[in-house]
Amino acid sequence: MTEKQPRVVIIGGGFAGLYTAKALKNAPVHVTLIDKRNFHLFQPLLYQVATGALSPADISSPLRLILRGHENTDILLDHAIDIDPVKGEVILKDHPPIAYDQLVIATGVSHHYFGNDQWQPYAPGLKTIEDAVEMRRRIYLAFEKAEKEIDAEKRQALLTFVIVGGGPTGVELAGAIAEIAHGALRSDFHQINPTEAKILLLEGMDRVLPPYSPDLSAKAAASLIKLGVTVQTNSIVTNIVEGCVSVRQGEKTTEIAAETILWAAGVKASRMGRILAERTGVNLDRVGRVIVEPDLSIAGYANIFVIGDLANFAHQGDKPLPGIAPVAMQEGEYLANLLISRLKGQTIQPFHYIDRGSLAVIGQNAAVVDLGFVKFSGFIAWLVWVWAHIYYLIEFDNKLVVMVQWGWNYFTRGRGARLITGEGQNLASGQLPQNNGQNNNLAVSSQTETLSPPIVKV
Repeated sequence: MTEKQPRVVIIGGGFAGLYTAKALKNAPVHVTLIDKRNFHLFQPLLYQVATGALSPADISSPLRLILRGHENTDILLDHAIDIDPVKGEVILKDHPPIAYDQLVIATGVSHHYFGNDQWQPYAPGLKTIEDAVEMRRRIYLAFEKAEKEIDAEKRQALLTFVIVGGGPTGVELAGAIAEIAHGALRSDFHQINPTEAKILLLEGMDRVLPPYSPDLSAKAAASLIKLGVTVQTNSIVTNIVEGCVSVRQGEKTTEIAAETILWAAGVKASRMGRILAERTGVNLDRVGRVIVEPDLSIAGYANIFVIGDLANFAHQGDKPLPGIAPVAMQEGEYLANLLISRLKGQTIQPFHYIDRGSLAVIGQNAAVVDLGFVKFSGFIAWLVWVWAHIYYLIEFDNKLVVMVQWGWNYFTRGRGARLITGEGQNLASGQLPQNNGQNNNLAVSSQTETLSPPIVKV
């Protein structure tokens, strides 16, 4: 490695950032990967940690282990708090500024309450390992509390689970909780019958899985109902407080007493998008994602790129590319190829996403798959979903552990990682997150672009 080598700085070790770094392994560049976590998280399986099917380590891999053979790559465990595009520097929280020749920003998104951040302590989202462990704590603790509760009304509230948002995450959570109640915990309690648990899935649009075709959405809903989930579409959440969610359908508003309320309704871009807009003048969309050029750079800055969930790539089709792992992976690999080509004085075509299909799992033996040229559901779809997720796990040991664990769970219907840990961060401390001052409600569904006042669609 020499000082003359171009310096590529990557912020974020998710799918987009990691795949960029991996593809630059043998390139004549000096790569610095910055992340506030020391591991890569396989987010598509995060809901399985939240429901006790897998442990956090099963879907996480240390970044230094993944990139161990990359002699041209440094890894910094730190938090990028600003950038200086004039000096070409990234400002870190606990380290001197890092100079760059090419900057790649892949800091992703977090859950979004659309001006109602006061709901967060009562309805946690699912984006991090900590989120998953907290969800797991709430789900299994609800059954334990119900076992001790002598008041029938309070017991029913403890056994009521509300999932807000009928996109893939909401569908997966609802199906998994139903399997917990009707399978894993069926014979584990003596004072309660876990199969009497009520699992409600709320969606603001007229069907679950809105990005999928209507026929697959209908099959997913039917599979959920078969598992014991109550699916409520055209449902509008108007308020959430501890132990209660207010829902409006048409002209009727009802209050649902529920100990466990889980948020799967929308996402917002990381704060790095706003920082980038302030420093470069780049445009953001309504949820804070950065509008990128056809080559994934930003307007006016050919050496700054935004990829992954933080990017709004609207150059292919009539809407931006979805915030899913395959898009992030392909963007990372494309960007590495672009940087290598530039070093050779070559140009390549603009980025083009190859859609190999969409998958969503409802429960054991139940999934929906849309490959474009064919759509199917049921057991075969579930097998395709299993194979795809095993294939894309990063490390071999993760693949092996998850495959064995899934095989064991399949035959025993057990969930060996159903540990109750933690004490509930915000709720336990009594501290609510800061509201952005917007107490008005906004319409929101599992498709995050659907925004319009004055209510919250889920």
